[in-house]
Amino acid sequence: MALSGDLWAELPVEKRIFCSVLLFSWAVYLWEAFLAHRQRRVYRTTTHVPQELGQIMDSETFEKSRLYQLDKSTFSFWSGLYSEVEGTMILLCGGIPFLWNLSGQISGRAGFGPEYEIVQSLLFLLLATLFSAVTGLPWSLYNTFVIEEKHGFNQQVLVTIYADYIAPLFDKFIPLPEGELKQQIETMAKSIDFPLTKVYVVEGSKRSSHSNAYFYGFFKNKRIVLFDTLLEDYSALNKEAAEGEGGENEETKSKTKNKKQGCKNEEVLAVLGHELGHWKLGHTVKNIIISQINSFLCFFLFAVLIGRKELFAAFGFYDTQPTLIGLMIIFQFIFSPYNEVLSFCLTVLSRQFEFQADAFAKELGKAKDLYSALIKLNKDNLGFPVSDWIFSMWHYSHPPLLERLQALKDAKQE
Repeated sequence: MALSGDLWAELPVEKRIFCSVLLFSWAVYLWEAFLAHRQRRVYRTTTHVPQELGQIMDSETFEKSRLYQLDKSTFSFWSGLYSEVEGTMILLCGGIPFLWNLSGQISGRAGFGPEYEIVQSLLFLLLATLFSAVTGLPWSLYNTFVIEEKHGFNQQVLVTIYADYIAPLFDKFIPLPEGELKQQIETMAKSIDFPLTKVYVVEGSKRSSHSNAYFYGFFKNKRIVLFDTLLEDYSALNKEAAEGEGGENEETKSKTKNKKQGCKNEEVLAVLGHELGHWKLGHTVKNIIISQINSFLCFFLFAVLIGRKELFAAFGFYDTQPTLIGLMIIFQFIFSPYNEVLSFCLTVLSRQFEFQADAFAKELGKAKDLYSALIKLNKDNLGFPVSDWIFSMWHYSHPPLLERLQALKDAKQE
């Protein structure tokens, strides 16, 4: 050990920085792989519906969820391994300085010399994005058109695969029609002083079968958006099932009824009660404040570290110190340990916020409806209700389903 310490101390500081970055990157990967292995073991061994869900989740849905999550976890293992090996090879082979020099050569041929660092930086970003897109495309295609398609979630065609990132350009937002649900939403919003102006339904089912709801807007101009997959009366899946009921026997009709997608009006209100709880309890504001403090701290440390030549030398930049490369080195590599700790702390905080929002919905008298809504949403999204406790603690920004149901169950009994 002493010999190893002496050898480490004799290394130039830039080599120690480089080796530390690589070692930490692989340490994080191995930790994540260990957690994923524990969770896959849960997927493989938990083959029966938990007792708590025995009366409300059928074995077929449970098995579909189990297989879906197992496929996703296995895919994540291989894609994560590839990503880690690719990143390591890029660092070891000097991929970053190579791409920077290539950008300089291209900009030079276009008449922009070394003094035009912004032009070279833009070219570097373009080339890096193209490389990432090309190497990541097979994984993205497999995830969308094999795994998601296999389990019935993918509704895309190839040209809109990126729609999740610019969904407002693709999704159709229509006002929620006048009726009982809209009146109940407006009444609930008014009861907690939520400045609701409009309620929309978005046709999310065109891209995916996953359900969701959210609100947005500034100050006194808030809007609520409901995915059509969340609403039992609007779900395209339910409409298709209803159209096909004509030639079905009574047993098939019964199965179809039990597999309806979405929630009833009372359950939708409970879900919105939870979401509005985040607003009423100031969770959104708290997250914004934490984000701003973190941004200030990061840029302050960036200003302190950007002048350290050894950081650039560690990644092959001995003669130049481009600002863009400094941003990449500091934020992506040097801040890695800090980012891991921060991510875990935010995960813990997010879980607390979720419990608090559930408690807020309980105070509105929605415990029973939220209880059933959470189960339905878990079924619609093929969520698996059983989790390894370490995997859950590290990864889940939302508490596991059984923990949330237990808290709501206590409220129902009260």
